[in-house]
Amino acid sequence: MDQLQLAEIVERYLTGEMNAEEKQAFEEMRKNNPELDQTVVEYHFFLEEMERYGQVRRFKSALYDTHHTMQESGEIKELQLKTGTRIINMWNKYRRVVAVAASIAGVTALFISGMMTLFTPKSPFRDIEELRRKVSNLEKQSSSQRAEFNKFRTKIAPGSDVKFGGTSFMIDPKGYLVTSSHVLKGAKKVYVQSIQGEDFLADIVYQDANTDIAVIKINDRDFESPKQLPYGFTRNQTDLSEAVYTLGYPKDEIVYNEGYLSAKTGLEGDTMSCQITISANPGNSGGPVFNKNGEVIGILNARQASANGVVFATKSKNIFHLVETLKEADKDINIRLRNASSIRNINRTQQVKKVQDHVYMVKVVLG
Repeated sequence: MDQLQLAEIVERYLTGEMNAEEKQAFEEMRKNNPELDQTVVEYHFFLEEMERYGQVRRFKSALYDTHHTMQESGEIKELQLKTGTRIINMWNKYRRVVAVAASIAGVTALFISGMMTLFTPKSPFRDIEELRRKVSNLEKQSSSQRAEFNKFRTKIAPGSDVKFGGTSFMIDPKGYLVTSSHVLKGAKKVYVQSIQGEDFLADIVYQDANTDIAVIKINDRDFESPKQLPYGFTRNQTDLSEAVYTLGYPKDEIVYNEGYLSAKTGLEGDTMSCQITISANPGNSGGPVFNKNGEVIGILNARQASANGVVFATKSKNIFHLVETLKEADKDINIRLRNASSIRNINRTQQVKKVQDHVYMVKVVLG
């Protein structure tokens, strides 16, 4: 019997997939074969370790979601950045590489440790502890590297009372962005963070509480305007069950989610918004909702706490109305909404790669 066959048999035994006769025969083999018995014990330990790791990950995810929900509702406030205290609240342009590398290293190390436990039974526990120490050191180094780089990137003054948890996206290459109005509540200053981790100072141009839409403009000498936006904006209605996707910042890195249009009206029959079945968190508020053609159909603006996965989006036609209102009020405002989408005929992965550079995290410095 080779090692793979042995592993399959042990797994069937531990997961209860053997019938009564097979189980009895296997247990007799364990009694007469100390090496087999040790393999079963070690493989069981490995499975418990993987389950424990999964529980910790799920617990952290639940804590994170609860924190953002309470922060959005005003039950808690973000920790202030005290002068001299190294509390870093953003990732640098290498954060994805570092974070993914650390995560992969952690999972890979656990997996390898389990395989070593199964196939080299004489010293499994020593190997596992050694790998744990290496993974821990790698995570510490990654965290240190992120913090060391980020301290040169942030433009927010130490000691500022900062609220994180909002998303915005560009509607004109000259630096105009749109977000949800409630994201800017209590703002003294507004900063937006690019996917590369760079902060830009932005001004509030307009807010409309009724439609929950706000327009902000990047006013920062370090900002370089893109030549054009890859996506377009549509006034057309989206059909029920049509696939949609969104990008946003429910945490310190951009997150992709996909779903479908589940109702053409929003909360309590609001015709200015629509209902989407998708996974979202408070930090997604203000983020774009795209259809399969890479066209903006709305702005994510709320989550219904009583129905998991149900969110509402302000329809994109409100953006057109808002831009027209701004132009009438101020002739110096020259916002042009792009109708054609240059990413219409490419696959979803390539669409996201082109779109993500124009989606920003919103950071509000409270007054």
